[in-house]
Order: sequence, then C-alpha cells, then structure tokens
Amino acid sequence: MGLKKAVYEDELLRLQTELIKLQEWVRAEGARLVVVFEGRDAAGKGGTIKRVAEHLNPRVARIAALPKPTERERTQWYFQRYVEHLPAAGEIVLFDRSWYNRAGVEHVMGFCTPAQHRLFLRQCPVFEHMLVEDGVLLRKYWFSVSDAVQEERFRRRTQDPLRRWKLSPMDLESLTRWEAYSRAKDEMLVHTDTVDSPWYVVESDDKRSARLNMIAHLLSSLPYADVALPSLTLPPRPPSTGYQRPSKELQNAVPDHAATLGKD
Repeated sequence: MGLKKAVYEDELLRLQTELIKLQEWVRAEGARLVVVFEGRDAAGKGGTIKRVAEHLNPRVARIAALPKPTERERTQWYFQRYVEHLPAAGEIVLFDRSWYNRAGVEHVMGFCTPAQHRLFLRQCPVFEHMLVEDGVLLRKYWFSVSDAVQEERFRRRTQDPLRRWKLSPMDLESLTRWEAYSRAKDEMLVHTDTVDSPWYVVESDDKRSARLNMIAHLLSSLPYADVALPSLTLPPRPPSTGYQRPSKELQNAVPDHAATLGKD
C-alpha cells in the first residue's frame, strides 16, 4: 500500500519549499551542486527530477540530459563532454543519466569495448575525487526497481500516448538483459561507491515514496541554511500620461479555443 495522495502532496510541497531555500543558499554561497540520477529504465528518475526542478529558478538549476555522443565526441576523452555541463558558482545541475552510461548501457549493449569499460571504472573514482576536491558538492542516486514493476511500467507506456515517447527499442531490450544490467550495476558500485563520492540507493517500486525519500535525503546531506532575502515592496503605479493601446483589430490574435469548451 503506497502513500495516500494527500499525504504525499503535502510532504512534497514542504520538501519543495526547502529546495527553494537550498537554491538560495547555493546562489548566496557560490556553491556548486551536482546531483546524478541513475538507474534502470522506468525506475522513476525522470519523475523525481521533474519534482526537484519544478519550482526552482532555471537560471540556477538546470537539467543535463545529454543525447548520444556525436562522431567528434566519440574521439574525445570520455568525460570531456560532461565537464562542460558542470556548474559554475551558484549553480545546480541535475544529471538525468550521466557519465555512468559507460558502466551501464554502453557496456551491456556493446557500445564500448571491454578495454574502454575497464578504463572508465579506473578513471571514474579519480574524476569524481577531483570534482569533490575542488569543492563540487556531488550526490549520486541509484533508483532501484524490481523486474515486475519495470515490466508493468513499460506496459503502461505502450498504452499511454503521453508517455509513449519514453519507450524506445533500447528500453525494451533491457527487459531481456535484466541480469546483464544487474551484473554491470554491481561491478559499477564496487569500483565507484567511494568514501568521498558514495552511491545512495533509492527503492523506487513506489514512485511517491521514492521521490520523497530522495529529496529528503538530498536536503539532509547538505549544510544549507536560510538566506535573508531583500524586502520587496510594489511601487505605486504612476499616473497616466495619455497612452492609448492600438486597436486589437490591428493584431494577429490567437483564436479563443477556450471559449468553445464548457464552463463551470
């Protein structure tokens, strides 16, 4: 039995209010926060990212969801294209999948060589250590979903026109490679779950609980504090100087589609 919707929504609102405080602290302190979201397809990463970013200032917090690498990017140092998306002072970056593609889909699907995979597992802890040593606040979350729940979520996506775009042939292939992905995840954790950059596992069969648990943990892991905001007062509107708006007939108006619908 999952959380009641009203309980979930009340707590989500409270946590999102705290995320606003976190945002203002990051901006005021010039902090750099990176949050990595990883996990199996349909594990609930996207929905959680949406709730984290929902009320944040997009000039402060942005989502990095990189497409497959270009031919040029394939010839670069593997981490190079991710580096340009890292935050500057006062910024938050939410990675919707990250450099860990090499430990997961690229490795399982054969998009990288075994040598490239081994090199990644050696270099990744060093790369992340450099980020943390330089002052980046790095948090990594693995969303864990059971095979039965994943399959059910895939099935619902095939029937929902609003979610059909989330389902790709690569996603369907993951159903037949469940154990291969499991082994890849286990090996990834052995090499990259380090003292200065640990993984945090989010049980995500229940999406509502997963979202609340992840956000609450993120907030609890950071030393943010309330930031005094400047007092804002609306100025009085000045008296009219005689301006008259041009006739609406001179403009290309959007048709009133809403008027064709039923009203309360």
